[in-house]
Amino acid sequence: MLTSGDVVHLDLGVPAGREAGFRHPAVVVTAQRVLDASPTVVQVVPLTSTIRNFASEIDIEPSPTNGLQHRSAAQCQHVRAVSVARIDRVHGNVGAMTISQIREILGIILDVPFH
Repeated sequence: MLTSGDVVHLDLGVPAGREAGFRHPAVVVTAQRVLDASPTVVQVVPLTSTIRNFASEIDIEPSPTNGLQHRSAAQCQHVRAVSVARIDRVHGNVGAMTISQIREILGIILDVPFH
């Protein structure tokens, strides 16, 4: 079962334009209460090791907890829904503080108030 904040490895498919694509790690941002119902589609934010310091990205340092090998940026501007069938494996979890930061940026991007 997936947990909100999990770092997963998945195939995002062939990108169009500047979309994130191909095989990438990503952070599951779907609410835990939704994940508990075993959905067939979840929302993810792709990760990249190319650090651009965009305001729409959250830097994540590698750790044994998150399973990342390199400093990465959560590309909140690329949030998308994916089938759970695209997920190959779970590497770890970014933790409560990082998922909260990602959700705050998503709230700004989507114009949804953050509590």
